[in-house]
Order: sequence, then C-alpha cells, then structure tokens
Amino acid sequence: MTNRPRRAERDSVPPSGLPNRSSAGREARSVDPREAAREICLQQLAIRPRTRLELATALRRRGVDEEIAGEILDRYDDVGMIDDAAFARAWVTSRHHSKGLARRALAGELRRKGVGSEDVTTALDELDSGTEEATARALVNRRLRGESSAKPDALFRRLTGMLARKGYPAGLALRVVKEALAERADSAEFAGDIDVDALADAATDAED
Repeated sequence: MTNRPRRAERDSVPPSGLPNRSSAGREARSVDPREAAREICLQQLAIRPRTRLELATALRRRGVDEEIAGEILDRYDDVGMIDDAAFARAWVTSRHHSKGLARRALAGELRRKGVGSEDVTTALDELDSGTEEATARALVNRRLRGESSAKPDALFRRLTGMLARKGYPAGLALRVVKEALAERADSAEFAGDIDVDALADAATDAED
C-alpha cells in the first residue's frame, strides 16, 4: 500500500512546474523606494523632531539611494516637516531645563546634529546669561544637599567639574561654587581662599 502524504504536506507542495502562490505574491510586491524612504522618515519623526542630518543618516543606514533621500528630504523641508531652526530652539529650551546644560554644551550638541552655525547662534541667544547663572546656582545647591559630609576641597572639585561638563564657563562656575561654599559654616574658610580670577585664567590657558 502506497503511503499518501498528509493533508498539510499535500497543501504545501505546489503542482509540478508552478510556483508557490504565497512566494509568488511576495516577489510580485516590490517596495517603492520613495515610499520606503518616507516611511523611515515618518518613523523617526514620530519619536521626536529630527534635523535634516539625522534623517539623512537614518536613510543612509537603511540603504536608501542618495538621490531619492535628497528628494524626500527636500520635500519635507518644503512642507515644514524638517525645520532645523525650530529644532534648535526647542532643543535649547528642553536640554537646558531638563539637564541644566549651558550654551557651550548645547552648541556642541546642535552642531553634531547638523544644525548650521546661524541657527545655533539664534537659538542660543534665547538663553541669556542671567538664566544660565541661575541654573548653575540651582545645580550646585541641589548637589550640595546630597554632599553634606564631604570635605570642602572635594566639594569644590566635584561641583566645578560638574558645571564644566555641562558647558558652563570657568569663571562663572568658579564664582558660583565659591559663593555656595561661603554660605556653609564648614566650608566658608576654604571658600575665602579661592582665587576665582587666577583659577579662571589657568583654566582658559589649559583650554588654549
């Protein structure tokens, strides 16, 4: 007696010489490269606003043709879906308030994202020096509340280092930290010996 294939096996085997219909359907459905590029951009923009460079990078990583990518990005520029100037303004506001970043650090982030110098400058102009100093003081005071047992010299290094990493100018960082330490009984004497001008000059020379 000849063994007959099970029903599932019979259904999966196409008649001789004929392609499997599901495979043929997949092959027939070619993806429009422009539609694929648009979908990649929309997925990126659904997460958060993006600069033109960020979207171009995402398209390149997905293997989208450079000419098609440029065409799609130009169209998104025209309709306002890409706006590096607006992105820069929103980025400065968000990152300053959420992370306490100063203008120098923000400028570096924006340039790495492909924002042009003019748009960077315009966005940073909205963050005035008074706001920057107030944020620096708030950062220092918050950090001090969790450092009650640290020695004054260690506090000084940690606080100035924190502000430096966030992009604050050396002179501002040193002055804010000195004033904060001067208000504490256990570090007032140490703060009185801090020469802000000399340390700021040394920091500037080191950067040069």
